[in-house]
Amino acid sequence: MNARLERKLRYLAAIIAVGTIVGIAVNLAQGRTSPSSIVVGAAYGLQMCIAIGGLELFVLDGRLRTRLRALSFTANLLVRSAIYAAIITLIQSLQLGEVIVGLPRDPAPQTFWSGFVLSAAIAVVMNLGFSIANIIGPKALLNFITGRYHSPVEENRFVLFVDIAGSTGLAERLGGVGIHRFLDRTFRLPTLVVVDYRGEVLNYVGDEVIVTWRESSGAIEGRPLQCFMAMREALAQASSRFESEFGAVLKIRGSLHFGPVIVGEIGNVKRAIVFNGDVMNTAASLEELSRKVDGGFLASRAAMERFSSPPRVATCDLGRMPIRGRADGIDVVGIDVPAQT
Repeated sequence: MNARLERKLRYLAAIIAVGTIVGIAVNLAQGRTSPSSIVVGAAYGLQMCIAIGGLELFVLDGRLRTRLRALSFTANLLVRSAIYAAIITLIQSLQLGEVIVGLPRDPAPQTFWSGFVLSAAIAVVMNLGFSIANIIGPKALLNFITGRYHSPVEENRFVLFVDIAGSTGLAERLGGVGIHRFLDRTFRLPTLVVVDYRGEVLNYVGDEVIVTWRESSGAIEGRPLQCFMAMREALAQASSRFESEFGAVLKIRGSLHFGPVIVGEIGNVKRAIVFNGDVMNTAASLEELSRKVDGGFLASRAAMERFSSPPRVATCDLGRMPIRGRADGIDVVGIDVPAQT
């Protein structure tokens, strides 16, 4: 089972569990407190979440992802909510909860409409939450909700910088709007890979994307390094499309570092969770150096030593290299792949 399918199945299981509880809560809110009514509520929640969750994860976030992402935030929300409402209406009108449990259908129309309104409202709120999470990132949203970084904390983190090679010259040729479309299309591919490898997109800065992992997550099987290689593979598979549309061959460079960072909320009007510390500066400097080495990638020895097992990628020790901001330099490792310039 590939990582993406495994992740979606985990999400579906979580959605079904939460939806079943919500289905019970909806029935209780309507005054249906008998054991049979509770079972019916659970049956409705189970059906709706299997239908909506499966559709969301495997269709709307699968084959239709590109078309839906082309819509504005509001249009996307309305389309998804309309689909949710149609599914809820079908299940409620057929009274499949009662059918599955073996109870007679309820002929009272007000029961249908009250159940529909409650279920539809919950679906819209959940969809709004999914849409907001897609904008700021699901982990960032969860951190805001829990207040994890309301006060700054120090964490050990892997930090991966990924840069699109040759974007400066491409910007001159494509113009402002053209290069923006190119960057948008390009970043959509590797950021899907980031999710597969349990990473967190921290920020997009010009033609760079910054990805982080907590130590416990990133150390497993060298996920940050594997993620970078999977990014290259995803972009290589799409290279013909990009060359046809933009006249450019997709190539990326990268750098990886590990160490303590300060993570905390900052700002007022547009509050954000930011990362500060020498690790961020060193990772950025390593990315600059990666432009001068074969393979187009540099990882600090500190990051490589934190992996729980040897990486599956062929690496080579490049010794100590001088780096901006460090008088004594830094020990680095490269990867044995053709150079990207």
